[in-house]
Amino acid sequence: MVKIRKQEALDYHEFKRPGKIQVVPTKPYSSQRDLSLAYSPGVAEPSLAIAEDEENVYRYTAKSNLVAVISNGTAVLGLGNIGPSASKPVMEGKGVLFKVFADIDVFDIEVDTTDVDEFVRTVKNIAPTFGGINLEDIKAPEAFEIEKQLKEKLKMPVMHDDQHGTAIISGAALINALEVAGKRIDQVKVVVNGAGASAISCARLYISLGVKKSNLLMLDSGGIITTKRKGLPAHKMDFASETELSTLEEAMVKADVFLGLSRGNVVSPSMIRSMADVPVVFALANPDPEISYEQATAARKDMIMATGRSDHPNQVNNVLGFPYIFRGALDVRACCINEEMKLAAVYAIAKLAKEQVPEEVNEAYDKKNLVFGRDYIIPKPLDTRLIYYVAPAVAKAAIASGVSRITISDWDGYVADLKRRLGLDNKLIRNITARAKRNPKKVVFAEADNYKILKAVQMAREEGICEPILLGDPQKIEPLIKEFAPDLEGVAIINPKSDEEQKRRHQYGDLFYEKRQRKGWSLYEARQIMRERNYCGAMMVNTGEADAMISGITRKYKDVIRPAMQIIGMAEGERIVAGMYIMMTKSGPIFFADTTVNKNPSSEDLVSIALLVAKYQQSLCITPRMAMLSHSNFGSSAGEEQAKITTAVTYINQHHPEIIIDGEVQANFALNHELLLEKFPFSNLVNGKTNALIFPNLSSGNIAYKLVQEMSDAEAIGPILLGMKKSFHVLQLGSSVREIVNMIRLAVVDAQTKNKAG
Repeated sequence: MVKIRKQEALDYHEFKRPGKIQVVPTKPYSSQRDLSLAYSPGVAEPSLAIAEDEENVYRYTAKSNLVAVISNGTAVLGLGNIGPSASKPVMEGKGVLFKVFADIDVFDIEVDTTDVDEFVRTVKNIAPTFGGINLEDIKAPEAFEIEKQLKEKLKMPVMHDDQHGTAIISGAALINALEVAGKRIDQVKVVVNGAGASAISCARLYISLGVKKSNLLMLDSGGIITTKRKGLPAHKMDFASETELSTLEEAMVKADVFLGLSRGNVVSPSMIRSMADVPVVFALANPDPEISYEQATAARKDMIMATGRSDHPNQVNNVLGFPYIFRGALDVRACCINEEMKLAAVYAIAKLAKEQVPEEVNEAYDKKNLVFGRDYIIPKPLDTRLIYYVAPAVAKAAIASGVSRITISDWDGYVADLKRRLGLDNKLIRNITARAKRNPKKVVFAEADNYKILKAVQMAREEGICEPILLGDPQKIEPLIKEFAPDLEGVAIINPKSDEEQKRRHQYGDLFYEKRQRKGWSLYEARQIMRERNYCGAMMVNTGEADAMISGITRKYKDVIRPAMQIIGMAEGERIVAGMYIMMTKSGPIFFADTTVNKNPSSEDLVSIALLVAKYQQSLCITPRMAMLSHSNFGSSAGEEQAKITTAVTYINQHHPEIIIDGEVQANFALNHELLLEKFPFSNLVNGKTNALIFPNLSSGNIAYKLVQEMSDAEAIGPILLGMKKSFHVLQLGSSVREIVNMIRLAVVDAQTKNKAG
């Protein structure tokens, strides 16, 4: 699990703007006319249209894509009854997940009451604002009654995710686990440890899936819930059993399935050994499961296990379900989320686990080939196919069961719309991070006396993506570590200028002299230059003592790249080195090149730059769609610049037909698909979104990425150095900690790729 420090978590939520969500206008607002349309007098027209027909609210307002995440903070996961205000960060976090995974907007609502009727009345009164209601972190048994009443009173999707989310995901896992085990669901004996909202919902859903109620034993803190127990609440009485058994240990004997939604470390290895052949164990308590994965798998080799943790196979994570269930419900304006829709989600999730896994998912989880079986019974949270598997299944179930207000006839078009909603922005970073974590590399940092570098290195180390090597004077670095990155205490610090490093300097200097003796360098100069951290670090990468190097936050670009070129040099078969930025936009990543190296590239240089960018995109499992930019479109203006671009595009189309590229083309046409299709329908780029821009010269590329970075919300990652023999990357002057961490992730993945190629 990723280690999170207290101050880091507090800073994340406080800076640079408190909280995790904000309201962003979706219409123009820069002119007086825009404001008149947005408010008075223009706003009167949609208001009158809605007054005439209330269904028009979905046409003219954000209601169709707006969900309320509502809680009173009485049962916050892992924190208990912390109250409405303290639950707000959690509810905002839920809103982030809705937006990231399903592009659903959220207002979080914290209600200051524990009275069921008052809570229901409050939610009912504000319901016209929203297209759906997601109830969250409300304790049982009140949660059952609140959801029941709201479903009766509101004609809209309402779901208590704590109840149904875990039930849906674990239900999908149960179907597939029993298939792997070769067992029939109507014959298995099930033990449920826990009797809260989630456990009750899971038990009810399992019965809907085919588990016999007589084969299910439920336990609470008092042991097995039996008919002999007095004073049981109604929701527990539904699962009271006629049995003489009383303890969990007794219940586990010959059980086929164990579902834990209780607390950590209540199941022993001997209990696991007492279960039936090929047992299914879902230990879902967080952060510590009822039995650790290591203990359970040591006790039974034939077991199929799932937990709530990301560091073990088969993570039961609610994010596999709720974003897509609401997405499907909203898109057909369902008046509820019924059992048919929940079951449709279960079967869609279960089905997806049996499909061939995309390469980017395999790579993100350090697997050569994830295949349906004991260690893969449910999809991974980063599987982007979930939205177009689950949401359409839910929408179809809503239509078939008669609870939708609108229908969808073009399902292929609907799936295409869902894919467009996703983009690749944060998902790209998540996948790169996961790939880096699977095979961490040694990364040398030449500017370890900079506090931003140390903070970023600490974060990267906590993520488990790199083994840092710090270069610099320990007397300067150690106080900074103590103040800014205490977890780095004990990390080796190398001072290239110290007497202790004389042997290393001489070894490196001798190697450098061999490379540069015919370039005007003497042996003495070669040994002396190794006192410089950028030269020393580059030589560490060259000799294999480090896998990657990062520098540049305090140095000019040319001063950092020169040692890299002199020592590491270009990869075999490459004729040029280029600089590239990844611009993380709301519509996905766009790759800009060359932005830092080649001042006025020739047509041959442009070909090389484009091929380097394409190779890099492909290493990230992205299909290149490249535009070579100019001030003209497809021959509309003659000149030297246009000629070299035309020559480069022609060459790539002839010799690399697998790469989608066109030009020369103006930037607005390259990025505006509809405009390109209207004016230049013959272009190679009309069948998809352009994701790489190749600039005609260094000035245009450098100016463009800086303008985009400063004038929009786009995040720039780079500059990434392409064409190098080994992983060497240069930071922007004054990079933020976040930007440095992103560069570390990319440097590690780059090192993995280069090592594999080598």
